[in-house]
Amino acid sequence: MTLLRQVFRSNFFIKLRSWEYWPFGILQAPLFPYWIWLSIKSRSLFFFSASNPGILMGGMFGESKFEVLEKVPAKVRPTTLLIKVPITNEALVNQINNHQLSFPLVFKPDLGERGWKVKIINNNRQAEEYLKQIKIDFLVQEHVDLPLEFGVFYIRYPSENSGRVVSIVGKEMLHVTGDGRQSLSQLIESNERAKLQWNVLKHTYKKELDLVLVANQKMELVPIGNHCLGTKFLNYNHLITPKLSASFDLISKEIDGFYFGRFDLRTSSLKTLENGEVKIVELNGCGAEPAHIYDPAFSFVEAVKVLFIHWSNMYRISAENYKKGIPYISFREGKAHYKKFKTLTSS
Repeated sequence: MTLLRQVFRSNFFIKLRSWEYWPFGILQAPLFPYWIWLSIKSRSLFFFSASNPGILMGGMFGESKFEVLEKVPAKVRPTTLLIKVPITNEALVNQINNHQLSFPLVFKPDLGERGWKVKIINNNRQAEEYLKQIKIDFLVQEHVDLPLEFGVFYIRYPSENSGRVVSIVGKEMLHVTGDGRQSLSQLIESNERAKLQWNVLKHTYKKELDLVLVANQKMELVPIGNHCLGTKFLNYNHLITPKLSASFDLISKEIDGFYFGRFDLRTSSLKTLENGEVKIVELNGCGAEPAHIYDPAFSFVEAVKVLFIHWSNMYRISAENYKKGIPYISFREGKAHYKKFKTLTSS
């Protein structure tokens, strides 16, 4: 490999060429003046707290994932336990057994975002290791073994009877495909998306790095559908239909105080998605994004345009709820919630 190609294939240039890898603040920077303007109009920096009155801070930050998920209708959510720390491994195993759960299970912090400390746990030994690392309360969730994973963003104006789906992101898990010649480590090195995850993958697959996959053999490297962990996000807005919007409208209206957010879910087919026959593994409020913008085919400018519309919808919903008597959280209270959130998630 020539020096020029080495430089061009470096992690720095991979990220530079594709805005989806740029720091979160760069995407948000163009929106900062707009947020200030909306705050002036509403006379509150935390106007978004009224977008989802049933969720702390509207779901922008600091909300309990468990408390939010408990609001979702039982028929469309997996069994989920809230584990308070500190806890012994024996007590944890007892809780898992008492709720008739079995490995593999998903462990994730009750507070947090962007895949932070989300793990698939396959046995008691891994559960014990997780306990040594986690410092805050966390969730133990049934592993939903359905083939398709999506993020479905829903909005409903309080002044209207029905809401609609405005974004669907499909998730393609990080994987490599064998050619019968290259080792796993070589396949990872030649795959830009996987190469960016090398520091984690080299430990996860330390015993398989010399393995040669046969031609067309697909190997999933990360089973968690998070962009920060290498998942490719794809624009699936073509799946939005009146029936799909109606299905998620029914689900959403059963969630107290919810108007604006993204359902992260698994389902068995496109038909079951349209019918609302899904398992919702997480519900994110106004802090979530219409994640289809991270499709590699989306330009930075197109993504920013979508986010301006996103914040405009958030403001309208918040303002309509405010007129109905839902107060905006005060500056002091909002600051306190943010400080607590940052303290807990930095542990």
